[in-house]
Amino acid sequence: MGTSDSSVRAPEARPNAQPSAAEFHWLYERMLLIRRTEERLSADSAAGKLPGAVHLYIGEEAVATGVCAHLADRDYLTSTHRGHGHYLAKGGDLRAMVAEIWGRQEGICRGMGGSMHVADISKGILGANGIVGAGLAIATGAAFGARLDGDGKVAVCFFGDGASNQGVLMETLNVSTLWQLPVIFVCENNMFSEFTPSREVTAGAIADRARAFAMPVWEVDGNDVVEVWQAAREAVERGRAGGGPAFIEARTYRIQGHFEAESFVLAGGRYRDDAEIEAWRARDPIERLRDRLISAGVADPDRLRAVDARVLQQVDDAVAYAEAGRPADPELAMTLMFAGEEA
Repeated sequence: MGTSDSSVRAPEARPNAQPSAAEFHWLYERMLLIRRTEERLSADSAAGKLPGAVHLYIGEEAVATGVCAHLADRDYLTSTHRGHGHYLAKGGDLRAMVAEIWGRQEGICRGMGGSMHVADISKGILGANGIVGAGLAIATGAAFGARLDGDGKVAVCFFGDGASNQGVLMETLNVSTLWQLPVIFVCENNMFSEFTPSREVTAGAIADRARAFAMPVWEVDGNDVVEVWQAAREAVERGRAGGGPAFIEARTYRIQGHFEAESFVLAGGRYRDDAEIEAWRARDPIERLRDRLISAGVADPDRLRAVDARVLQQVDDAVAYAEAGRPADPELAMTLMFAGEEA
């Protein structure tokens, strides 16, 4: 498959495999679940209902979904401050995540982590992280453990173009290559580091940083879920077979701001124009997949509308569950710092 973005170079090897009909439906529904959840969080944030800021994944759903389609619960994943999509794509519980964002005891971290720290060890989700680039070392450590176990697990680290400028990236690329660790580095290049265009702070091609370590690299259109799915399939299978680390750079775009309510921080300033946003909105990854499913006869509009209705009901149920939950217990701060000290 080609890409409509001429600035994105083709991967060294592009597999010919295609998702099955069942996989196509899973990809569509999971992307839609992420989108509808984020849209609801955006609305609730604007209404002043949320206890804190949220960084939304709208426009980037194809990356998390295309990669996580190949992961099992036992595989590891590390995430970023923009981590809701990764959590849901890996199979995290929607109600527990929304309750966490609402700061409820029923949340996945008992309301103590909030939006930027959703995690579920039972699903291999080692955590979103408010520290830029922190997931790189965590995923590499998990991959070292997986190699010691020798049972075919892999670790995936999602990080942004801003994190690609952290020194820890070089360190983890180096050690994962030396030790041939089963870790897949996934750079979600949405072209902005907070409010600064990446071209102003990032020299060279991000993917070339991995090539310097002779690591296999795929550069893909991150708004094409099939292209992401294909690259991730080959990278994950290679890692499971003992082939060592791999690197995927997915070019994508966040439609929302860096975080909701950023206008209060910017005080009327702008760091991108509406034309750019609309140009990327026209490349919406969900709409592209929807058109593909219909044109290929894999699904019809009525079935896809039914999927949307089902997803919206799930989101409504999750929000109702969170609203009815108990506020987080601040006393937990004194008992959750060390293993074995549950309240």
